[in-house]
Amino acid sequence: MIAFFQSTLNSLFSFPRMKRGLQENEQEEGGSPSGGYQKSIKWSSKQDGEKELEEQGASWECLPQEILLHIFQYLPLLDRAYASLVCRGWNHTFHMPELWRCFEFELNQPASSYLKATHPELIKQIIKKHSNHLQYVSFKVDSSRESAEAACDILSQLVNCSLKTLGLISTARPSFMEMPKSHFISALTVVFVNSKSLSSLKIDDTPVDDPSLKVLVANNSDTLKLLKMSSCPHVSPAGIMCVADQCHGLRELALNYHLLSDELLIALSSEKHVHLEHLRIDVVSENPGQQFHTIKKSSWDAMVRHSPKFNLVMYFYLYEEEFDPFFRDEIPVTHLYFGRSVSKDVLGRVGLTCPRLVELVVCANGLRPLDEELIRIAQRCTQLSAIGLGECEVSCSAFVEFVKMCGERLKQLSIMEEVLVPDHRYELDDIHWEVSKHLGRVWFPDMMPTW
Repeated sequence: MIAFFQSTLNSLFSFPRMKRGLQENEQEEGGSPSGGYQKSIKWSSKQDGEKELEEQGASWECLPQEILLHIFQYLPLLDRAYASLVCRGWNHTFHMPELWRCFEFELNQPASSYLKATHPELIKQIIKKHSNHLQYVSFKVDSSRESAEAACDILSQLVNCSLKTLGLISTARPSFMEMPKSHFISALTVVFVNSKSLSSLKIDDTPVDDPSLKVLVANNSDTLKLLKMSSCPHVSPAGIMCVADQCHGLRELALNYHLLSDELLIALSSEKHVHLEHLRIDVVSENPGQQFHTIKKSSWDAMVRHSPKFNLVMYFYLYEEEFDPFFRDEIPVTHLYFGRSVSKDVLGRVGLTCPRLVELVVCANGLRPLDEELIRIAQRCTQLSAIGLGECEVSCSAFVEFVKMCGERLKQLSIMEEVLVPDHRYELDDIHWEVSKHLGRVWFPDMMPTW
């Protein structure tokens, strides 16, 4: 840590002396500036650091606070705490509000997690001395209910702070869903009521409900710009409509498909609402054979007219028979991910109904090659610039033709060598050269690990 301090101080204090060294060497020797620089700045060892600083009129105890604060911002929290023990001045800097505006609480149970955790004593000190300084806060918890409850205990004590961003992150399974709903809602409401300028809220996989969203809107409707709440089963379409109707500055929204409605899209497309930038929809099947509602093409059209540059990101985790309501009419999706096997028929419809498609990722398809479907996507999706194919068989000829049609706009191309099927035109050894030629850069197919 001291070495880091010294190297930083060297760069901060050596400029005047370096300039003098350059001038002296140029006058006396007529040498190059680089020679003057090398002669004016020399550190024989780490022990010479303090002597050099004293010669330049600086010492550790007289270090300007703004420089010390700048250095502290680059130190890990533990090193910062050790540095605060050096002297009163450094301890004062350690407690400056600028260093406590952003903080991530890491809450893990030692018996069940190998991840590091924020020390309980440090948490007490933060709540006691710095809770009113916190502005950008996240909680990262493991899979245990105890860690989720500890996070809520901390939230309930933040009565003197006004957060700008809040993120609740479950590193494994959604542990917030396993705790009593009333405990979670009570803690979250404390933040919603006391934070009058909340702009970013990430509460995926939590038991947030409609009444708590109304509290959020009542206190933060003018400032909320980002809301991520996928997999929140206690929120109804009416609850998310309350947010859309009141939070006219909302630019990013992430939610599950069951909350998406024609009414929501119309509300987000109203004249008083700002242009939406990102809309993420998770289409997840809870039970095989689940029925899904449809969204009217007119609602999507209204969204595109209002926010022509918005990104529509859709993640599909469905069984084959559940895709029937989707991709029947044109949809303005830009980023499309299939997490389960998807049929040739569905991918064929993608090529017909997704003209704004920019990125496509397919986990698996089956045993029938996707030749026609890929060619159709290349023809109709003229903005496509990234594609990833997992267990999806494609003939070498169709794959080369697809790349040729997309050309150099295809910035990301990923496919396993094992799924490319040789034919009468191309063998596997030919693919590398042909694809590289049409992409305008060197390309190789992905290889299956051999371990």
